[in-house]
This record gives sequence, structure tokens and C-alpha cells, in this order.
Amino acid sequence: MAKVKRVYSCKECGAQTPQWAGRCSDCGAWNSLQEEIQTPQPASNQASISRHSGYAGEQKSEVQTLSQVTSEQAVRWTTGLPELDRVLGGGLVTGSVVLIGGDPGIGKSTLLLQAMAMMAKTSKVNPLYISGEESLQQIRLRAERLQLEQTPLDLLAETHAEQIIATAHGRKPQVMVIDSIQTVFTELLQSAPGTVAQVRESAAQFVRFAKSSGTTLILVGHVTKQGALAGPRVLEHMVDTVLYFEGDTSTRFRILRAVKNRFGAVNELGVFGMTELGLKEVSNPSAIFLSRGEESLAGSVVTVIREGSRPMLVEVQALVDESPLGNPRRVSVGLEQNRLAMLLAILHRHGGITCSDQDVFINVVGGVKLSETGADLAVLAAVLSSLRNKPIPRDWILFGEVGLTGEIRPVQAGEERIHDAVKHGFTHAIVPAANAPRKAIKGISIIAVQHLSEAIDALKQAE
Repeated sequence: MAKVKRVYSCKECGAQTPQWAGRCSDCGAWNSLQEEIQTPQPASNQASISRHSGYAGEQKSEVQTLSQVTSEQAVRWTTGLPELDRVLGGGLVTGSVVLIGGDPGIGKSTLLLQAMAMMAKTSKVNPLYISGEESLQQIRLRAERLQLEQTPLDLLAETHAEQIIATAHGRKPQVMVIDSIQTVFTELLQSAPGTVAQVRESAAQFVRFAKSSGTTLILVGHVTKQGALAGPRVLEHMVDTVLYFEGDTSTRFRILRAVKNRFGAVNELGVFGMTELGLKEVSNPSAIFLSRGEESLAGSVVTVIREGSRPMLVEVQALVDESPLGNPRRVSVGLEQNRLAMLLAILHRHGGITCSDQDVFINVVGGVKLSETGADLAVLAAVLSSLRNKPIPRDWILFGEVGLTGEIRPVQAGEERIHDAVKHGFTHAIVPAANAPRKAIKGISIIAVQHLSEAIDALKQAE
């Protein structure tokens, strides 16, 4: 009988140690070590598992020079959902591995069931949907709710990694979905499903199968309380694409963001709306995020951000009120709180306006998270508007990065952002001087600024 080996694995970084400790020595996380029981498999058993999984007989790799390698265009499968294809970079690449994560109930399974059903119906793709969390009857009920029950989609309820690979090796699907990776276990380990070792080893087997067979693999992953993907960090390094499904369950809009993509643009954004018939694409998200009233209100400013390959207009709201506390509050939703504190310090130092005795609240409408610095100028403008109780005209738009010395720094694709603002009816724009177009753009007046003081003077004229 094989000797049982007890190890302690860090659920944050995956490091292993023979003894328990309160803090991981590799990543420094507290209370992250979990006990695991591992039994080494005999060599003969491992060989049988390799043959069972379809790995035996694989060709050995040969050394080639860079000039000998051919740059063949990757074959992509369209999912039938344009917003999903946009985030993926044009569709699913054959042999790639995609990891998608999100909060419980956000719509991950609904999105993938819709995509696989459309692929099975409209293209020559044979997808296989493997569920480890739901029974086939539950998937059938969801399909009936989405009116997809007549779709020729193959389903399998299984959590055994070797059995999943054996089934896929026999049926040879072009696309395979595993929902979710935390429910899968492998015979190579005796620890419980969902542990660091099981997630890492099971994912490694699936990745090897996808690369060797050319099957496109989609893994669904759980997330932690902080919103990051659960399990070892190495899981995100093993896959080709990492997608995050964001949004508030209290609203009907969902945002799909690419944080890693070897076959497309990073930080590409897709917007969906949750309806009774599932997720529907939102082709013009700017119109939704700008659904404001007819009157100009103090503390409301529109900016243009760039997510991936397209610009998007969002509304930034600020509320500045006298604080009854000795330590005023700084609350931001959709903007990093440290970024807000830094911008308020710049406003005091280089603009001569202090908010040290004021509570400052920032909200980005629609649940959008500002991941770029191009919205700095709009945040400060919203704070000034609320502090003075002077609304900024509805047809004004601002964008630009604010440096620590008070300079207004340029942003990427500035002229493209201005053109997108013109399409939505904006007639005035305060932009960095380096982003000012060389030729006048019809329908909009450009105010180019180089310093924060110039932007404040321009806002006074707008009021």
C-alpha cells in the first residue's frame, strides 16, 4: 500500500510545505495553508492513466529555428454572440483554453449555454457542455427558459477528470465547456475537489488535452470575496484567455472584461443585458450609460474611456458635502480609492481648492470600473461642480490624465474619443493639449489645456 503523504498548500499561491504555519513563507498570506493528503501513484498506474486520457504516443517536439516556423492564421469559431466574440478577439481559437470567472448568479452558465447552443445550431461545430455543479435536468430547465430546448447540444454531468478526457477523446468535440473547474477531481490525488492541488492538476490535464487534440476548452472558475479567481494563481498563467464577468445582480446589465488574451486585445469590453430569454448584446453601451435627465445637475460629468479597441462614454457623479467627522470620508464606486485620494491632493496643491473638511463620494454610473487614467480630469471636474453647486453643461465632455505636478497628460486615441463624443451630440470638449486635433472637427469646440489651473478656468467659463 502506498504511503500517505500529508502536505500543506497555500490557497493563494499554491506553495507547499510539510508543516503547518500561520503565514505562507512564499506570498505572505495569513491563514492560507490547507492540509492535503497525497498518495503517489505507481508508475504503472500513471502510464495507464496517460493511455486512458489519450496522451500516450504523442509526438516529441523538435527544435526549430525562428525562420522555419510558419505563421499560420489561427482558425476561429464564432460563438453567435457578437459581444462575446469581440472580447475574445474575433471568436474562439482552436486549441485555446479560456477561463471565465464571476460572482455567483451573475450569468456565467447562462452565457455559455447560449453560446454553445448557437454554435451547435448555426455552425459546423460539435460542442460538448460538461456540468459538475448542475444535473442534466437543471440544464434542461434553463434551456427551456431560454427557449433552447430543441438545440442539438451534447451534455454530460461528470466530475472525474480522467473520465471527462476519455469521453472527449472518443467524441472529439471542437469546443468543450467545463462548469466548473472547482468541482473536478483527478485520480492522481486523493485530496478533496476544489483544493489547490486538485484545481492545479485537473486544469493541467485539460490544458494538455486541449493543446494536443486542438479542442477549444472553456473553464468556469469560482471567485473569492474580493472578486479574484479562486484557486492557485498559476491557473491564470496556464490558460490563454482570462475573462471576468462583472456587474451587480440588482441591475440588468453585465460586463464581460478580458484581463488576459493571447489572441486579442487586453481589457476588451463586452456589455450584455439580462432578460427573460437570457443575455442580449448591447451594441451601443454609451447610450445606456448616458441615460441622464434633461436638466444639468451639479456633480455630473461625462468622460470618454477606452476599453480595448473602442471608446465608451460614461457618466461620473460626485457628491461633496460638509463632514461632521474629524476624518472626512472618501468613498468611490468604480474608481480606486487611492486614486481618488491622490486626485484630491493634486486639486489642493495645484488648484488651490481644498476638500479636507468635506466628505467626497464618487460613483461611476452603470457599474463600470475605471481601469485607465483618462478619467482623472472628469473626476476632478465632478468634484468641483458638486463643491460649488454649479452644474457643468450637458454638452460638455472632459478627458485627460492628471499628473502629480498638475499637468494634464495625453491619453491614448484622443482624437478617436473626440469623434465618438461628436456622434452623441457633445459640442464642447476639454482635452489635453497633446490630444488636440490638428484640424478642426465639425460640430465640436476643443479647449486644449496643459495644466490643472487652465482646466479650472475653462470650467468657470462653462458655468
